[in-house]
Amino acid sequence: METLADLVAAEDVLLFVNAAITSTGQREFHSDAGEQRMSLDFLHSYLLGNYRDLYAATLALNINDHNAALIVRRLLESAKEATPEQRRTEGRLIARRLAALPPPRVYRLFRELRRAGVNNRRTRAIVRDWLAARPDPAFDAVKYRGAVKSAVRHAHLRLDGDLGPFLFEPVGRRSEGFGSPLLEAWRRAHYERSAVYDLPYTVAEGFAARHGIDREVFLERIAPRLTRLERLRLQGAARAAGADSVRADLATMPLTRLATHVLSLPLDERAARRAELTAALRAAARRAAGARTGTWGRVAAVLDDSFSSFGSTRKRRRPLAVALGCHFLLEALASELIPLWLSGRTDALLMYPLGPTPLGTRVLDALEHLPDRLVIVSDGWDNAPPGLAGEVLRIWRTRLDPRGRTSVVHLNPVYDVEDFDVRRLAREVPTVGVRDAEDLPALVELAQFAEGRTRAAELWTHMDARVRRFLEVEG
Repeated sequence: METLADLVAAEDVLLFVNAAITSTGQREFHSDAGEQRMSLDFLHSYLLGNYRDLYAATLALNINDHNAALIVRRLLESAKEATPEQRRTEGRLIARRLAALPPPRVYRLFRELRRAGVNNRRTRAIVRDWLAARPDPAFDAVKYRGAVKSAVRHAHLRLDGDLGPFLFEPVGRRSEGFGSPLLEAWRRAHYERSAVYDLPYTVAEGFAARHGIDREVFLERIAPRLTRLERLRLQGAARAAGADSVRADLATMPLTRLATHVLSLPLDERAARRAELTAALRAAARRAAGARTGTWGRVAAVLDDSFSSFGSTRKRRRPLAVALGCHFLLEALASELIPLWLSGRTDALLMYPLGPTPLGTRVLDALEHLPDRLVIVSDGWDNAPPGLAGEVLRIWRTRLDPRGRTSVVHLNPVYDVEDFDVRRLAREVPTVGVRDAEDLPALVELAQFAEGRTRAAELWTHMDARVRRFLEVEG
């Protein structure tokens, strides 16, 4: 039988997971960065202090990179408070999560640990093992030179081959070449223009400026070395500079990132490229849906394109991008999709933030279709009129559909600092945070544990299973 302590723990964990999915400590539409960081720091301290095992286990869930790095840092900072068994489990979770994080995020974490004086044996081992597992140490040394130097010093590592001299010998004293082609290209790029094009773009750009290379020429010749995301970010500027070879392959982009890119384009360009952009979004959605494609029955989706979906200058149009990504993913998951945007517009490709948030009216419209599922993607600031959505959902669930024939879930992409959670519409309807549209199927699964009365034992079983799956890919 579940105790009150179990229920409270389950509620606390779900609260933290919602925050760790949605908040990045940056400004949102309704709160500034300072408020976001203060609220988030409190939750991290609370969960670590009261439920250390569960705090570490959240590394196996769909939390964002910002919070994953914060969890790793806090676990390493408080290593003395952990039992030997906890340290072993945490070490495996940390190593697995670091392997999945973008390298710049990991190097930033290592620098923060160094500044904080966290240099215990476990921390040094984690830094050592992560660096040893990097697929191309020479590439890292060139692209993240200062960060690699800092990590090597912090972990007291000895480097083999050319890496030590490359990182720690002054360039002016190095007369002989390096054995590594990439390190040698970096050395030659100081005085030879042609060597610039053998370097990663972010490094080559600085040398190109130093040599006074024309921007069009540089972009044309560096194009083969651009990463997928660099191509996406640069193609507009490259086109303006006349470098037509810099083109991103939109069909391979992740769904939410692609949606963000589409929304950054002018409306005229979106309309002109409708077939290309729509095909790319649908391809990304099908990849995210996988084996679930077409299995969700009739789905009604209430999607927020109100003015607050602009987000902030730091997270421009992020909530709207999540809604757009969910539109195409639900289209792939459903046998029939009924999309209902708050503005009443119907052309998903041409959406932009506009107007109030009449969630109640749109939820009524959605329920009239008697769908198998109702998915609401919104920041939850129901204001036209305020509170109508909550009343509609309460009456629907308690009086009109008490047996739950229609499954209802609210996905919220924005963290609410005042409630230490994502903003909810009704107690009778589960609300979970969402960061990337492609996480929608997993989050709908998680939402079952947030339906008013949390089943703690089932939540622990779910988290244990996620941790096991997460660690199965080790090595």
